[in-house]
Amino acid sequence: MTTETEEALGEGLADVIGVAAHQPTESVSLPQIDFSSFPNQIFWLVITLVAIFFILSRVALPRIAAVLAERQGIITNDIAAAQDLKQKAVEAEEAYEKALLDARADANRIVAEAKAEIQAELDVAIAKADAEIAAKAAEGEKAIAVIRESAMDSVKDVAKDAAKEIVAVLGGKADAKAVTAAVTARMKG
Repeated sequence: MTTETEEALGEGLADVIGVAAHQPTESVSLPQIDFSSFPNQIFWLVITLVAIFFILSRVALPRIAAVLAERQGIITNDIAAAQDLKQKAVEAEEAYEKALLDARADANRIVAEAKAEIQAELDVAIAKADAEIAAKAAEGEKAIAVIRESAMDSVKDVAKDAAKEIVAVLGGKADAKAVTAAVTARMKG
């Protein structure tokens, strides 16, 4: 068996050596720089480039253009949405400012109404207190007048008694009508 394998290997090796021996040494060089095959290489290069161009222009470039158009559409929509949101934000801010001004005006109006109401109540209370004070003052003046009258009467009585006593001590006799008339005249001024 080993002999058959060796024989097959030997024959295969002889065939390879024989093929290599029959080829000229010039054909061992690179075919890309062999000037005799340039027209054939140029033909296949043009065919390949045309095929690549048609594949790119019919398949890849439309897909790329569609993706770019879709991205541009998304960007345009996003910019438009952002502008709409910005406009809504400006409108919301204006509405907020207006509501804030209205709230401040309402608060000021409520404060003014409360002040006016308190001032009215205060004026009523002051008028009532003034009336009570005036009534009490009138009562006090009446009481003072009554006390003054009673004091004057008491002073008259004391003055009459004192005058009678003085006249009696001096040795005279005082008439009650004359003493009353003299005390009354003296008290009037």
